[in-house]
Amino acid sequence: MAYRNGTYVAFAADGATNILTSDIKYYRLIQAWNLMKNREFSLINSHEKGPSIRRGSLEETIKGTLRERLKNSNRLLLLVGKTTKLDDDFVPYEIEYAVKTCNLPVIVCYVTYRNRITNNLPFELENLLPSKLADLIKDDSVKTIHIPFRERILNRALNDFKFDKLPTYTITGYTDSFYDQIYGGGKI
Repeated sequence: MAYRNGTYVAFAADGATNILTSDIKYYRLIQAWNLMKNREFSLINSHEKGPSIRRGSLEETIKGTLRERLKNSNRLLLLVGKTTKLDDDFVPYEIEYAVKTCNLPVIVCYVTYRNRITNNLPFELENLLPSKLADLIKDDSVKTIHIPFRERILNRALNDFKFDKLPTYTITGYTDSFYDQIYGGGKI
């Protein structure tokens, strides 16, 4: 049995490692939040545990490494940007394996969205979902929480949900009063 304490972060890299052209910049920002002193943000990153993936690795080698990381994770954090739904190789694979094999909840974090997300997912966000996740939501195979890309709410979601403490519904959002509590009644 794997020791499941990490957060597996999935995002569309668009075949690039350039932080200006892919969603890797949001992943790097999360890593920076985790390293900064005097912050409450905390992340045990599944990608930093175990072997790294080298450029030019065979697809099956990459998938094997991803499976091991997912088995050692207690949640999937899916960073959803404008191109995530276009990713047709690793993001759909990661989503399916995380949900179907590892029974992980999915924290869906919209990287370009800054407003509150409650239980009614705005159409503009629903349109950004990868088809694999949309299909799992339709057939009620996954439990998800949907949040904007904000440090405090992301930290809270990471603390609130894991494989043995799933969100309540297929699509869950925090309530307005919860956002008020986290952000002191101010706008987000």
